Amino acid sequence: MTKGKKEGKKIGGQMKKIYLILTHTGTILSKIIKTYTKDEFSHVSISLNKELTEMYSFGRLNPYNPFWGGFVHEYIHEGTYKRFYNTKTKVYELNVTDEQYNKMKEVIYEFRKNDEKYKFNIIGLFAVGFHKVIKKENSFYCAEFVRYVLENAGIEIDLPIPAKPEEFKNIQRLKEVYNGYLREYDKK
Repeated sequence: MTKGKKEGKKIGGQMKKIYLILTHTGTILSKIIKTYTKDEFSHVSISLNKELTEMYSFGRLNPYNPFWGGFVHEYIHEGTYKRFYNTKTKVYELNVTDEQYNKMKEVIYEFRKNDEKYKFNIIGLFAVGFHKVIKKENSFYCAEFVRYVLENAGIEIDLPIPAKPEEFKNIQRLKEVYNGYLREYDKK
C-alpha cells in the first residue's frame, strides 16, 4: 500500500476521476477480435473527463480504413463512432489521486505531441488471440496503450499480459456508470 493512500482513497486530498470505455462497433475487424476473444467488447479507451471529450486510444485514423491506425483522440459523435452509429459501450469510472491524474495527462500529452511517430500494432493485436506478445517500438493496440497510460501513472492494475480490452473491467475499484449505445452516453 502506498504511503498516504488507503483502499483507493487519498488521505487529506481530493480524488480525480478517469473513465475506461469498452466498445464494440460491429466493424469487420471488431467482429474478428470478438470471435477469437469470445468477449462482448473489442476495444478499450481512456478518458480524462466524464463527458468523454478527452477520450484516447489506438485505433482507426480514418473511419473507412481499419488498417490505417495509430494514436487517436476519439469523439462520441465524430469519426469511427459517428460512422458506426450502433456502437455498444460500457463506461467505467475510477478514482485516482491528483498525482496519478496529472501523470496520465503528461503521458497522453506526449502521445498527442508526437502522434505521427506512433503506429498501430496490428500484429501485436492478433498475437493476443494466441496469448503471445509481439511488441514493436512506438507501436500499440488499444489495450497496450491504456495499460501503458495507467501503469506510467502508478495505478495498480492486475491484468494478464497480454491483456484483452474486456479484462480492464476487472481492475479493482472500477464503478460501472453507463451501459448502452455510445451515441446516447451524453444524453443520460
